[in-house]
Amino acid sequence: MHCPFAAGGRRLRFETTIVSVTSEHFDDPVAAYDRIALHYSELRLRRDPYLRGVEREVISRIAPGSHSLLDVGAGDGTRACRIASQLGIRRVVLVEPSREMAGNAVEHAEVWPVRAEDLTPEGVERAERFDIITCLWNVLGHVSTAEKRLQALAAIARLLAPNGKFFLDVNHRYNASSYGVLPTSARWIRDLLSPDDHNGDALAKWNAGAAQITTFGHVFTRREIVHLAAAAGLEMEERIIVDYETGHTRRFAFQGNLLYVFRRSSRIDSSSAPQTS
Repeated sequence: MHCPFAAGGRRLRFETTIVSVTSEHFDDPVAAYDRIALHYSELRLRRDPYLRGVEREVISRIAPGSHSLLDVGAGDGTRACRIASQLGIRRVVLVEPSREMAGNAVEHAEVWPVRAEDLTPEGVERAERFDIITCLWNVLGHVSTAEKRLQALAAIARLLAPNGKFFLDVNHRYNASSYGVLPTSARWIRDLLSPDDHNGDALAKWNAGAAQITTFGHVFTRREIVHLAAAAGLEMEERIIVDYETGHTRRFAFQGNLLYVFRRSSRIDSSSAPQTS
């Protein structure tokens, strides 16, 4: 046993600071993002290796000459503008339903204040098509039901130019590197024995200042994404596995999250709005 004395018999003073953490839950993810808006840059910095890794993979797959980018669930727009800047893309539109997040958007950014599932001709002021569409950092996982997730992807497919690319980054339900082998195995067994659209529902958590903020989240399987995309009119070009801790690409799906590259399916009616480029 060590006693709190220094050499010479002097008593050392120990001071303990107890930090009180409050819990706040929001049923609506948009309200949760309103709450964390002031802390968003700090939260983003905590995952910077992963976010930068995803951006690197996205940028490397965009052909020169792309002129327009739509970012769905854009937050403050920092990532979309960073991607556009590196590629010389001049038209950037941010889809962000959180009033507080949109209020922190980069200066002069064009913001569509609608939810992903509301990107319909009725939900936006004008219809156009984009060379590049991004939906990153599990934004799709904050859409509350499978039906609404399909609605969001179908809307994105309609907004994608015929030769455009759509990049979708989601949290992988079987990411054993992040969730651990036993919990991941339990998820796999549950999906095998009792498949259900709600199996991937989870709490999204952020530590923001002295509060822990929670809201609805969903984590995905490969099969789930492929099924949704096909039903929405999207065809997969590529799947990339990205380590959630380091941002490095990995060989096996259980080693990271899922980044998809989609193109518009040829079966979609091409007579809708004109391409912006």
